[in-house]
Amino acid sequence: MATRVNPKLIDELQAFGGEDVSKCYQCGNCSATCSLSREPHIFPRPAMRALQMGLEKKLESSLDPWLCYYCGECTEECPRGADPGETMMSLRRWLTTRYDWTGVSRMFYRWGISEIIAVFVVGALTVLGFALWGSARGDINYYDGPNAFLPMEGIHIFDLGMLGVLAALLLSNCARMWWFTMGRDKSIHVPMSAYIRNAYQLPLHFLTQKRYADCEKKRPWAIHLVLMLSYVSMFVLIIVFLKLMQGGPAIDWRVHAFGYAATVGLIATSVYAIRGRIKKRETLYKHSHETDWIFLILLVLVALSGIFQHILHRAGLDVAANVMYLAHLGVVLPMLSLEVSFSKWSHLAYRPLAIFFAAVRADAEAASVGATKPVAAPQKIQPE
Repeated sequence: MATRVNPKLIDELQAFGGEDVSKCYQCGNCSATCSLSREPHIFPRPAMRALQMGLEKKLESSLDPWLCYYCGECTEECPRGADPGETMMSLRRWLTTRYDWTGVSRMFYRWGISEIIAVFVVGALTVLGFALWGSARGDINYYDGPNAFLPMEGIHIFDLGMLGVLAALLLSNCARMWWFTMGRDKSIHVPMSAYIRNAYQLPLHFLTQKRYADCEKKRPWAIHLVLMLSYVSMFVLIIVFLKLMQGGPAIDWRVHAFGYAATVGLIATSVYAIRGRIKKRETLYKHSHETDWIFLILLVLVALSGIFQHILHRAGLDVAANVMYLAHLGVVLPMLSLEVSFSKWSHLAYRPLAIFFAAVRADAEAASVGATKPVAAPQKIQPE
């Protein structure tokens, strides 16, 4: 069967932040340098070659881009300036658009202005909707109690509903990722037992970013880990413990201690990443896609608006606290509804899944080799 190629794939990838891949002459320095590149997943050289050849389906089914954490060493060692690290990053963006059946990711990554417009539209509708709802059933002069402008019970129900929608979108995209990388490959049989045996890989790599720690450069791993844990902690606190978080004005240290730590983590890591992208001293920060900036700005706005809302509420300034709460919701909703399902934060799901799928495939291949290994014929016993 002939292999279908896309001769325009290199040009298409430039819209996702890809550099000039034609500079690569396959010396292999990048793969030799990378501490994460090991059999059977050698990268980034094979991915660069597949891209040069326009092997769209091969790249679509590859797990390799997700196994790269972009520490930047491969780019530093490239003698041709082909920037393999940024190419792998652009491939992750491209793959995100392949998994997303709605087409929203493709629109965001190809036209950055579309995500900015979407953020403003979702934010404005959120503020307007909650303002009308609050005015219809409460009083802006009250933050707590029966006359509260934005009662926690109603917000909590809304959060749970939004969580269900986000989960449905993200899980459906994850299912497409499985189909592209595992399901449609008929060359190997993967039993359900292989998925069960390796299920621990998902929470392990999601919570610890353990594979990233194997990179020679430890600082990017530490920054990434703090950012991810801070965001996940805040997400759980808001979705599960909203009533305790928003109650008051007394401080409930059972939840607020975690909230303060998560806020500091979010602001510190976001500012570090923004500063790095401005200074451009580190390899991984020399190139920034529009979606990277939108993601970081939203993170900072979410953290700062949450801090001000918290301070105003504890100070007893209910009107100002309610206004700030509206502003906070106006950035939280775009952050969750757009980033988690269609943009940067979706990588938090795809990367652990890729590591999980790679382990499952290795397990299944090992079992297949063992099953097909020829058994030695029993030797005839010679009479004495």
